[in-house]
Amino acid sequence: MAKFYVTTPIYYVNDEPHLGHAYTTVLADVLARYHRLMGDEVVFLTGTDEHGQKVQQAAEKRGVDPQTHCDELSPRFAAVWEKLGISHDFYIRTTMDDHAAVVRRILAQLWDASEIYDAEYEGWYDVSEERFYTEKELVDGKSPVGNEVTFIREKNYFFRMGKYQQQLIDHIEANPDFIVPKKRANEVLGFLRQPLGDLCISRPKERLNWGIPLPFDEDYVCYVWFDALLNYYSGLEFGFEPSRGEFWPADLHLIGKDILTTHAVYWPTMLMGAGLALPKTILAHGWWMFGEQKMSKSKGNVVKPLDTMDLYGRDILRYFLMREMTPGSDSNFSQDLIVERNNTELANDLGNGLNRVTKLVEKHFEGRLPAPGESEALEETLIAAAAASAEGVQREIGDFHPNGAIREAMELSREVNRYLEQRAPWKSIKEDREATGRTLYHAAEALRIVGVLLQPVMPEKCGELLSRLGRPAEPVDFVESARWGVLEEGSPVNSGEPLFPRFETEE
Repeated sequence: MAKFYVTTPIYYVNDEPHLGHAYTTVLADVLARYHRLMGDEVVFLTGTDEHGQKVQQAAEKRGVDPQTHCDELSPRFAAVWEKLGISHDFYIRTTMDDHAAVVRRILAQLWDASEIYDAEYEGWYDVSEERFYTEKELVDGKSPVGNEVTFIREKNYFFRMGKYQQQLIDHIEANPDFIVPKKRANEVLGFLRQPLGDLCISRPKERLNWGIPLPFDEDYVCYVWFDALLNYYSGLEFGFEPSRGEFWPADLHLIGKDILTTHAVYWPTMLMGAGLALPKTILAHGWWMFGEQKMSKSKGNVVKPLDTMDLYGRDILRYFLMREMTPGSDSNFSQDLIVERNNTELANDLGNGLNRVTKLVEKHFEGRLPAPGESEALEETLIAAAAASAEGVQREIGDFHPNGAIREAMELSREVNRYLEQRAPWKSIKEDREATGRTLYHAAEALRIVGVLLQPVMPEKCGELLSRLGRPAEPVDFVESARWGVLEEGSPVNSGEPLFPRFETEE
């Protein structure tokens, strides 16, 4: 049994869950579910990032202490993930005492090894991004992302990040799967062609007291990114009983491309300094766009995932998010696109095939699955298509491409409809009951395989599909998806209401 450890970023507690957060988390969930289906032992981690100056200022503005502020806001993310069917194994919060203990232990280890030192520092500080910039990095007197900055001169502590510059370059070049897609790896290598300075990992308490105190100087707290990145490691230590430390290094960190530098430069060098293994893959996915514009609060075009889910249902939203975006590329979002995917692929292809088969079995075979009979050339073609789809899904998930897995499964769904058109059981029932039964059995069996292959994407809908074909709704072993003949003659079949109702665009 292989191990698979997947993480999302931990989301900033002051944010409100939006479609970008939902995409990353559903992507992690779908990959985790596929790996469980394939028999792997899985750990899936998500959570919230709760320290830093923005949190402290927001709490002060509300007149509450920062911990109370975090305790009220963090559950918003947990509630959204529950409604989206997210199957995480641990929800970490950086205000947990056990996380702080791991952070302090690693800080002390780095200090004792002289990997951290103190020095006077001056620079332009961006409160929103919680990071310093040099004069050369400013754009028209503001940070590179357009935020106001303040000049600060103070003593701080620094991690010797620059010491690991060449080692990191060598690792990226020797491991093409370390940062994907390749264009993101090239971005990081381009960044590393410039001198890599050391990383300021502290903030004085007189300016910021909401953070984890440094073990070697209690007058300072840990820089929020240094603290937050360590969640991927600390969660394995204390989030499970017994510890899941054997799952390190992570198989997959899923991130948005806007936090690539922190995850692909800060984080690996931190691990190198601490003597820990680097994650196997960092996948930086794209942004959801409205036309040419990125989704953002400042533009007022942020989509709340639960609003969309209320319109179309949980599984339709999950399907759209996974189907529409290729991990690594940007993708457009619109209500029309959701309706189109639902109507053309789910209602027309998958739903129509299921409806045809189940209604004919109900009408002509007393709601019991007929015998498979002896397969002929058309049936052998369908059986081969089912085997190819199962292999394709496994291959695409190995490449972290659920959109490709969906394409493979939906091609089998379309193959079922082609097969039904060729055999025309609604006509053959008048002349050859046995041949019609054979047709309906083979179509039902292929649809069962589609249901298994798509269950990680649409757990409820595919569970219902399997139930209508007389199978358990709970996930099964992936081997069943590639094995023909699982459905048993005489199993109860029922049609029910359309599994995928069509939507009108104006909705």
